[in-house]
Amino acid sequence: MPHSSNDLGTPKDPALHRMDVAKEEYQPPFTVTDKIMNLVIKIGELVGKVSVTHGLSSNPTLRRENRIRTIHSSLAIEQNTLTLEQVSDVIEGKRILGPPIEIREVKNAYEAYEYMQKLNPYSIKDLLKGHKILMMDLVKEAGSFRSKGVGVYAGDNLIHAGTPPQYVPQLMKNLFDWLKTSKVHPLVKSCVFHYEFEFIHPFTDGNGRMGRMWHTLLLSEWKDFFAWLPVETLIYERQNDYYQAINNSNTQGESTIFVEFMLRTIRDSLLEMINSENKSNVGINVGINVGIKNNDLEKQLFQIIRSNPRITAKELAVAVSLTQRQVERIILKLKNKGVIERVGAKKNGYWKINMD
Repeated sequence: MPHSSNDLGTPKDPALHRMDVAKEEYQPPFTVTDKIMNLVIKIGELVGKVSVTHGLSSNPTLRRENRIRTIHSSLAIEQNTLTLEQVSDVIEGKRILGPPIEIREVKNAYEAYEYMQKLNPYSIKDLLKGHKILMMDLVKEAGSFRSKGVGVYAGDNLIHAGTPPQYVPQLMKNLFDWLKTSKVHPLVKSCVFHYEFEFIHPFTDGNGRMGRMWHTLLLSEWKDFFAWLPVETLIYERQNDYYQAINNSNTQGESTIFVEFMLRTIRDSLLEMINSENKSNVGINVGINVGIKNNDLEKQLFQIIRSNPRITAKELAVAVSLTQRQVERIILKLKNKGVIERVGAKKNGYWKINMD
């Protein structure tokens, strides 16, 4: 997999049309296709259903769970190895065994996402403020555009050279000016911004996670519940397709392919949330009868943990024929409801049952 601060591809004509923009009003190159229009219509229908029937913006438990999933996924794309459970523990202030730099990434990302809705999505000053929070103690130029060139490599081969540093401030100003004035639908505009941001590669490091967070901020400016919808989780699951969409857009010289990919991902994130809430009431109700009123998988995992408190997430995944990540999601729900609690380290600790 390509490595550096982010993974991009080789553009057909590297940044030339973006650099020669002082003479006329800047317009990022993209085409509104029938696919894009149909996806915008479908997402609009789903947004209507969410707004009427779901309390995503007002449900603190669901918001916290989704925020943890978002942070885990966005950092995992950048090769952070902490599990969903470990990310949850770091956010809860618990000590874990893990690389200090990866723990710092989690703490910074949580602080940045918690602060996100105080940021103005059309302000470069706020973009730099967000980057400073996200990358504090991780890079020297946290909160500043890069002062040197940056490249993305596959092995020893350069596959994308970021915009030369002397052009970055002007190109970012042009991009934000377009963002403020464009009449394009917010769904499309946010996707175009995401691609152009990654193409310019304005920071020394953190471009991927910053671009995804700003995309979320732009979507939440349109509909506030997007601040809590973990679109990054599906991007993580489709990581190769994400990079391929960027690469193909680079080759075409416009963001159309990437916009289509991101709109499909947003649509599928909404469908996943709606379908999961239709199947169960999301959450665990501990009441007079002291029981778990939820789906069969949660009951099954709880019973296994209850009978074997030292079982690991990996062993649970094998026991119920799920992926480890799926099991970690369910465990996180149980933990957030206070039904179970992790005591001790990941390898040598055990699960404490709080329903006995």
